Amino acid sequence: MKTTLLRFGLLGLSVPLAGCAPVGEAAMPADQAAARMASDAIPDTPGSGPYPASRDVRPGLPDHIVYRPRNLDALAGRPLGVVLWGNGGCSADAASARFHLLEIASYGYVVIAPGKAYSGPDALPAPPRETHSDGTFPPVQTLPADLLSGLDWILAENERAGSPFYGRIDPKMVAVAGHSCGGLQAISVAADPRVATVIVHNSGVLDPDAFNPITGFSVAKDALNRIHTPILYILGGESDIAYPNGMDDFRRIDQVPVAVASVDVGHSATFREPNGGKVTPVAVEWLEWQLRGDEAASRWFVGEDCRLCRDPEWTYDAKGL
Repeated sequence: MKTTLLRFGLLGLSVPLAGCAPVGEAAMPADQAAARMASDAIPDTPGSGPYPASRDVRPGLPDHIVYRPRNLDALAGRPLGVVLWGNGGCSADAASARFHLLEIASYGYVVIAPGKAYSGPDALPAPPRETHSDGTFPPVQTLPADLLSGLDWILAENERAGSPFYGRIDPKMVAVAGHSCGGLQAISVAADPRVATVIVHNSGVLDPDAFNPITGFSVAKDALNRIHTPILYILGGESDIAYPNGMDDFRRIDQVPVAVASVDVGHSATFREPNGGKVTPVAVEWLEWQLRGDEAASRWFVGEDCRLCRDPEWTYDAKGL
């Protein structure tokens, strides 16, 4: 039973989890389908950061959604960081974590997620995903290469005269992040030398002896050895079905600074809550520290009296910070 839970947890497809692509509305229990419909009806929010955010599809990158500050001039020369996001379930729903991503963008980041808006207001009809009788899932809808194509695009826009992003991006401020199967995508591309930090939500690499139901994409434990930047795991407590895998990754990583913060919210995390809920400030502060060198943000993670160390809702551990 444990192996079954772990295998389903990394795809986020056995049950309709926030940030994950469900197998279809018909497969959802009625209360969960109603909750999803209620969440989808909520308009986009601008985030609580200093730069109200929005999302759109940009020319030249039609198969991604770009989350960004609405008024780029309001940054007044402050460089934009970049966050590449892996969707839960490795799905093509680039709006599945929209409140979380808008919140990050409101702090001065361009966040790029592969796919279309298959949830939220005016969502497109989602492509069907049905389970197979052998326990495997149909091929993933996005791949790690899709995260890197978003990076290629934004760095080219940074160099293109006439682009709204021209000269606004700091190419040294690049993070990869993702939820569940999307977290595995983040781990998969973390070796790219352009990446400066990694955030993994509710995920961890499967044990090599465990059954892997993912079709079309895999990542092995040795990918952890190729991580060259600080990395943060944000887990959902012991009820998070990816918790054992994430904690195992934390124990294995020793070549770079690594931290793990866990709060008892389960595998779904809090992405559908206002501004992404309680997990999002942790991600924002990590980005502010790792990409901008913000000393106040660092105090969330380092020091005997660090913010996460003394918050009774969270359990926290770190190595090498």
